[in-house]
Amino acid sequence: MTGMSLANYCLRCGHALEVRPAAGALRPVCPQCGRVHFFDPKVAVGVIVERAGRLLLIQRRGEPEMGKWSIPAGFVDAGEDPARAAEREGWEETGLKLQVTALVEVYGRQSPTEGADIFIIYRAAVVGGALAPGDDAAAAEYFGPEHLPELAFASTRRVVARWQAHGGPDSDSV
Repeated sequence: MTGMSLANYCLRCGHALEVRPAAGALRPVCPQCGRVHFFDPKVAVGVIVERAGRLLLIQRRGEPEMGKWSIPAGFVDAGEDPARAAEREGWEETGLKLQVTALVEVYGRQSPTEGADIFIIYRAAVVGGALAPGDDAAAAEYFGPEHLPELAFASTRRVVARWQAHGGPDSDSV
């Protein structure tokens, strides 16, 4: 049950749970009603947004990685389409209205300190709004591939490295 938080009581009947083999792994099981408790992965989305050969990054306002920079990103809400979540997160953090134009990559967890189990990266185009930091962003700016600030998270570094390796600015292959 690595990386998974444990529930203490059954959501169906309220009885204390036990961890035992169920459905091919150790899982919380209710000895009273038999319900096996499964935990869904945390899914996050991020957007690659470019302008004039430069990549849009946001500076993190809070922990973790406060003061470092990342692509606009955040968690997908239950029932939310991931592409719409990426557009929403971009709007909340940058003030820019975005339209997802392509799926870039899907990554599994990059390090034990990151909050998402699955990170979906999209390319997006600006279709409105005005650049202004919001939500958990202290700043929002475009950076050239040779003048990047200190990046937050292994996943951000991987996305930016891929962006640089695949032609960087305005590449359709990123």
